[in-house]
Amino acid sequence: MSLLAKLFGGGKKDQVPSPAEAIQRLREVEEMLLKKSDFLEKKIGQQIATAKKHGTKNKRLALQALKKKRRFDQQLQKIDGTLSTIEFQREALEDASTNTEVLKVMGVAAKALKGAYNNLDVDKVHDLMDEVAEGNEIAREISDAISNPIGFGQDVDEDDLMAELEELEQEEIEEHLLDVNGPATEDLPSVPISEPGRRKPVVKDDDEMNDLAAWAS
Repeated sequence: MSLLAKLFGGGKKDQVPSPAEAIQRLREVEEMLLKKSDFLEKKIGQQIATAKKHGTKNKRLALQALKKKRRFDQQLQKIDGTLSTIEFQREALEDASTNTEVLKVMGVAAKALKGAYNNLDVDKVHDLMDEVAEGNEIAREISDAISNPIGFGQDVDEDDLMAELEELEQEEIEEHLLDVNGPATEDLPSVPISEPGRRKPVVKDDDEMNDLAAWAS
C-alpha cells in the first residue's frame, strides 16, 4: 500500500475523507517522518564517528561508513522534501477547512437575513414612511396652531399703547412731585430781599427832626 493510499483510505473511491480527517492523517504521517528523520540523523552521526575512528588505519571500514552515511543523507533529503510537501498540504487543508466553515456561517446568516425580511414589501415600507412623514407634518401644524394666540390683542396698535403708557408715566411723575413739595402757598406775603451791595438809608436823630418840623410850621 502506497503512502498516499495509506493517507486517504487505501484507494476507496466511495469514501472521501473530510478536511478534518485529512488534516489529522497528515499530522500523523508528519510525526512519523519526523521520528524517522531523527533516526537518520543519529545514524549519520554514527557513520561519521566510525569513519573518523578508522581513518587511515582501516580505509575499507572507513569508506564503508562514509557510503552508509551518504545513503542516509539521501534518505534524509527525501524525507525533508516529503515533510515540506505534507506541511504545505496540511496548511492548505486547514485554510480550506476554515474557509468552508466561514462560508457555512455566512450562508446561514444570509438565509436568516432573507427570512427576517421575507414578509416585508419594499413598496409597503415606502408607503409607511410616507405616512409617518405626513403624520409628523400634521402634528407640527397642530402644535403651531395651538401655540398661536387666537383673536386676543392681535389688532391692537402698539403706537397707541406706547402713548397711553407715556401718559400714565407722566401722571405718576406729577403726583410724586406734589407729594414731595406739599400744598401750594399762594396767599403768603413775599419776603423782601435786599440786593447785595445796596446801602440802607441813614436815619437822622430826633433833634434834627424837631428843628425841621418847627421851620416848616
